[in-house]
Amino acid sequence: MQFIRLERRGISEATWTETVVDLSQYLPILIFIFIALGLSCLFVFLPMGVSRLTGTHNPDEEKLSEYECGFPAFEDARSQFDVRFYLVAISFIIFDLEAAFLFPWAVSLDETQWLGWGAMMVFLTILAIGLAYEWKKGALDWE
Repeated sequence: MQFIRLERRGISEATWTETVVDLSQYLPILIFIFIALGLSCLFVFLPMGVSRLTGTHNPDEEKLSEYECGFPAFEDARSQFDVRFYLVAISFIIFDLEAAFLFPWAVSLDETQWLGWGAMMVFLTILAIGLAYEWKKGALDWE
């Protein structure tokens, strides 16, 4: 499978050149995409179909009611959360990413040498200052 494109060179030139693009190199990628799409659809829809065919489907009021962790919902789900929940979540993400950055840094420290060490110390110092600020403001205290 080839695609041929003719293009004109310059305004005064009347010669045409052809560029050949070999699309057969993309065939393995397309096969991979179709297999992945097929398997993902199979893993999603096959269990739903099997449960629909083999199980009983008798929804009632109790089965359709909302619950959290086994308890009935006792508050409106759209109530506002305290900002500290978000601060703790952001802190978790930041320090989780810090751990993800520390491993490749430690592995490549022999190649980056003092420059890499200094850059990581600046990074860790900024994170430590942020944690101290958050701690001082009481964002990590629970009541």
